[in-house]
Amino acid sequence: MGNHHEQPTPPASTVTEAEWDYTTRAVQSAISRGLGQSIGLPVHTAAAFQFGNLEEAQAEFAQGGGLSYARMQNPTVRMLEERLSSLEGAAHTLALASGQAATFTALMSVCRAGDHIVSASTLFGGSAGLLQNVLPLMSIETTFTDGSPEAMKAALRPNTRVLWAEMISNPSGDVADVAALAEVAHGAGALLAIDNTVGGAGYLARPLEHGADMSVQSLTKWAGGHGSAMGGSVSVGSSDLSRNLIFTEGEERSLLNLHGGAALAQRQRWLGASQLGMTLAPHSAFLLGQGLETVGVRLDRECATAQALAEWLSRHERVSAVSYCGLPEHPSYERAQRYLPRGKGAILTFDVPDPSRFLSRLQLLRIAPNLGDTRTLVVHPWTTTHGRVPEASRRAAGVGPQTIRMTVGLEDLADLQADIEQAL
Repeated sequence: MGNHHEQPTPPASTVTEAEWDYTTRAVQSAISRGLGQSIGLPVHTAAAFQFGNLEEAQAEFAQGGGLSYARMQNPTVRMLEERLSSLEGAAHTLALASGQAATFTALMSVCRAGDHIVSASTLFGGSAGLLQNVLPLMSIETTFTDGSPEAMKAALRPNTRVLWAEMISNPSGDVADVAALAEVAHGAGALLAIDNTVGGAGYLARPLEHGADMSVQSLTKWAGGHGSAMGGSVSVGSSDLSRNLIFTEGEERSLLNLHGGAALAQRQRWLGASQLGMTLAPHSAFLLGQGLETVGVRLDRECATAQALAEWLSRHERVSAVSYCGLPEHPSYERAQRYLPRGKGAILTFDVPDPSRFLSRLQLLRIAPNLGDTRTLVVHPWTTTHGRVPEASRRAAGVGPQTIRMTVGLEDLADLQADIEQAL
């Protein structure tokens, strides 16, 4: 008589997580399987975690990587980090309290006093302010360029530690030539860090696959997707750190000798979480993890709507200029075809004769400084997001006095067009 409790024979071959499509990984990664396991990310609201004895505590504080104090690590945050690593194609991810915290951690993990950064000038206002106003206080200088590989290479110095650019720049829509920039950076012994916020948590673009060393993003935007929580992350792959003294000093006690390929990730967690305390709250990690489950579905719709709006606005008699990398006349159009096969992003700008009048007449679109929300949001960057940036830098970033920035949400295209039409 057969055994009714006999387990079924497993399939001869299985599909690994690395082979799953993005949308599958977005909903399945980082969730444990088994009796009693939750479907979804549980929220762990604990400030500290227990040890069984002195030796366990000693090992954790010496080596890290486990759970000790919630400033460094939390189970909910860890699950979010695992999901982000899967989506970005990364070896390690650090999640922090905001995108600005992630940017600061990424840059400071490879720089110290006397070092130099080369950056594209088409930047989010907060990143420009960090490079122009904060890092000089630490004797770290930045040279701004047009973002091309040739300009970046010409700006290199012997003490250049990192090149910084945005995958899809906010708000001009410039697309970084990541592979060429990586070649420039690595040839000089520096690293390439890409702000992938508008790239949607790896859905539209995965910079690490093209040679970048760090993929940094504000999770507040498309990753979260609902404007409900703040967060940021730094995802890293495999980097040559042998020409940076931060990682080689100390001989057998150097970061490279102690941590090998995880040295950059270890330094970032030590710096951003342990030392600076820019810790992501567990409930925020839960909300961001939920947002990641639909980022692909949302961006498909948002990119299609953004493309249609950009084409419509470019023909509108009351609009003097439109910037969207999905338009053939955009300087980054050809690069966008290479790096952004799934869509050209959900952010665009357009110039109107009277921004104040236009914004005051809107009835559907909302005026707010966030990006990547399910709702379509507009803002006047000249007086808000880039208002404190020097005028020359504002114009270099694609921002003028008549510019409106729009981040496209999930509303019906015809409804959006009708509201813009009546406001114009």
